[in-house]
Amino acid sequence: MGSPNGNSDFVRPFPALTPAQRYHLDVFGYVVIESVLTASETEKLLAAMQRLKADLVAAGPDARVRGCRLSTNRPHHNHFAHILEADPAIYDYLVHPRLVGLAEELIGGNARLEESEAVINRQDPDAEWDGRYGFHLGTRPDQGTYTENGLFHCTFVKTLTNLTELGPDDGGTVCIAGSHKIKALREDIIACAYQDRSLIHQMVAPAGSTLLFGEALIHATGHIRSDRERVIVIGGYTPTMFQAWNGQEPSAEFVASVPEAYRPLISGSDRWSWKQRHRTLAMPAQATE
Repeated sequence: MGSPNGNSDFVRPFPALTPAQRYHLDVFGYVVIESVLTASETEKLLAAMQRLKADLVAAGPDARVRGCRLSTNRPHHNHFAHILEADPAIYDYLVHPRLVGLAEELIGGNARLEESEAVINRQDPDAEWDGRYGFHLGTRPDQGTYTENGLFHCTFVKTLTNLTELGPDDGGTVCIAGSHKIKALREDIIACAYQDRSLIHQMVAPAGSTLLFGEALIHATGHIRSDRERVIVIGGYTPTMFQAWNGQEPSAEFVASVPEAYRPLISGSDRWSWKQRHRTLAMPAQATE
């Protein structure tokens, strides 16, 4: 993996998904790739997130630590915004060649980092759950999606990696399967999912696994029933000509510190020189080291 002062090579696999994984992604709107990160990478990233949490909590309300802020800071729920500059291990995750390759396959071309986030949460023993989720999405079918070679693509893509094991009771991300292609009202789709809960799929995976999805998919944080803490890190990716999310632009100093090959990903400097690339379903995944 790259680092601000490390190797300048930045070769991403294409295709990054096997045909079966790609088919799963097209049918359901998401795919889970288990153990994308090694145990060592996962442990290093988890330690970085715990340090960041401790530093931000100690700094007090509305503080920024190494460019990051807590957009939610409750006893059982911390949401981190713009984690990119906070720790080399976090940067390494966001520029991980395989993860960027996954995002670029779904985008259909070279990507820029649109946002970087993380969540650390656990069960709130005093909260009563009504059986409903905070379902949301970031774009809509046709507005942020398109088809090429018969395959689904989305211009706003997330890689969500769990740094702690996610069993059925650990609050893994949930989504409404197939909602990435349905042009009905969001409220009507959600109502259908509550009528038939088999439409609601939940991420269950070992630590270091990645959920890949486009933001046209209706999704939400799962409900935690266990006593285990849940830690996830999230990269948001778009075509190079899109803007970063509000408050997620990297600092000029940080952009200057990364190897030149990584700068278009970090800053979007390629802008309208977007290099498209589209697979066919039958293409095998490119081997990764």
